[in-house]
Amino acid sequence: MNETRSTKKRSLLSWVLEFAGRKRMFFGGSVVLAMLGVAASFVPYLIIARIVEELLAGTRDWNVYLHYIFLMALFWVIRMTLHSVSTALSHVATFTVLGGIREQLCEKLSRIPLGSVLDDNSGSYKNIIVERVDSMETTLAHIVPEFTANILLPVIMFIYLLIIDWRLALANLVGAGIGLICLTIMMILSKGGFELSVQKTKKLNDTAVEYINGIEVIKAFGKTGSSYEKFVKAAREGADVFIDWMRRCIWAQAGTMTFLPATFLGVLPVGLMLVKNGALSPVGFVTGIILSAGLITPLVVAFSYTDDLMKMGAIFGEVIEILERKDMERPEKMTIRPQGSDIVLRDVHFTYKEKEVLHGVDMEIRQGDVVAIVGPSGSGKSTIARLIDSLWDVDSGTITYGGVDIRQIPLTEYMSQIAYVAQDNYLFDLSVMENIRLGRPGATDREVIEAAKATGCHEFIKGLERGYDTIVGGAGGHLSGGERQRICIARAMLKDAPVVILDEATAYTDPENEALVQSSVAKLVQGRTLIVIAHRLSTIVDADRIYVINDGNVEASGTQEELLEKCPLYRKMWEAHTMAKDEDTDPAPVSGKEVAYA
Repeated sequence: MNETRSTKKRSLLSWVLEFAGRKRMFFGGSVVLAMLGVAASFVPYLIIARIVEELLAGTRDWNVYLHYIFLMALFWVIRMTLHSVSTALSHVATFTVLGGIREQLCEKLSRIPLGSVLDDNSGSYKNIIVERVDSMETTLAHIVPEFTANILLPVIMFIYLLIIDWRLALANLVGAGIGLICLTIMMILSKGGFELSVQKTKKLNDTAVEYINGIEVIKAFGKTGSSYEKFVKAAREGADVFIDWMRRCIWAQAGTMTFLPATFLGVLPVGLMLVKNGALSPVGFVTGIILSAGLITPLVVAFSYTDDLMKMGAIFGEVIEILERKDMERPEKMTIRPQGSDIVLRDVHFTYKEKEVLHGVDMEIRQGDVVAIVGPSGSGKSTIARLIDSLWDVDSGTITYGGVDIRQIPLTEYMSQIAYVAQDNYLFDLSVMENIRLGRPGATDREVIEAAKATGCHEFIKGLERGYDTIVGGAGGHLSGGERQRICIARAMLKDAPVVILDEATAYTDPENEALVQSSVAKLVQGRTLIVIAHRLSTIVDADRIYVINDGNVEASGTQEELLEKCPLYRKMWEAHTMAKDEDTDPAPVSGKEVAYA
């Protein structure tokens, strides 16, 4: 899936077969067995017709009828066995498809720019990857064997009826014709209904996720009523869409379900007339009635999958929309080896949500240097850090690492060179050990513990209920903010990357743990290139270079003394910071790499 996708629109079947991978032959086997099952299910109808013929001929030998009954039972067992195996094969292939969809969606999200992910509500991704993909299981697993059987069996029966008497065969289509007219009307009336229901359902899911995630803020500010009203409105709109959709189609649907299976509507009068005129034998008439009874019912079952197919098509549309988004420009293999770890930004422009937020940024970060990026809120500091970390691609300009454009370095290779510690780092609902090990998946338990000790986490981890085996909860909810951040720093330490980016790593840390977090950070950055987004200017006074960013531009750069002398914006920020220190004492910086960066 790493290759560039063709712009030519692909069929739904081609996607299904791709997701099925090596299990795609299971679908083929399922179809073959379903067809054999159809052949086996057709035989009992012929046997019933033969029994009727024997009865009309006056046969009284019970052994003849027992023989026929035994054959019917045998073919029924064969049909059910073939159906069961066919369904089992289709389920194996289906679960492979669903697994393939989820794997490729997760892989895709890691390859597309971060902005493309952030543009959508996280509830939408969760809804697509979990619930909506899972909802395809029943349709996909049963559509292959059952749709095949329910289409082929009536076709075989109709052909046999044509052999008996073509007029009797065509008489079966009287009710079906009326039913198909009703079905056509229903499809016209329902046009757009399913797509709208999908949109409203997504909106409801997004609103529910937003409501649950923000419940703490909602309660704190007494907004329970207004926020819940938004959820109720979304739920009501979703219900109204389905009600309006059903109300428009109910009469056409009722006509479809009434007339479509009504084969006797034409067969009985036509058959009686043919028998009366001597154009059809009584045995042929009875055989026609028996076959007519089983002719349309399977088609009705097949037509019942129409909604499921529409639903599956809509879901695949959402999945494919994500999979066809443009990947970040990265090669699969390394062709040019970086020399060192110098990072240089040249004339970098970047647009987010149709607004350019960086306007020709130039920066140089030499190997082993400590570089701070400061500026007003919303000036573009974190955007620069994320571009350096390859979470986004620049619109124009270049970012080089060791003299090589980062777009020419494989993503996994480049990401191994950068350790990114943000103010809102995420912990997974795993043990403390496994959360730290994410920094280097192949690390041993001993290496994980050493990283924790190196960043001052070991003691508080040992004090947890189960030590390193303690489950941290969703997003690390069982731990305090300071504990979560220190575990994230230990994870970055274990990664042992030559470049460390700290994006206001202690901005949200509680005062009680701030000194501990800063101590952990100081140990992490020793001997490495450090890029720090800082809001406490006193912690970066000893940086080798400070870049001042304002409204997406580099306003000035230099050391602390140089900026205080030549940059009014930095001097204003410094004065505001020193005034605030009277109320909020900052830790005193230490010279060199042991400074507690924030």
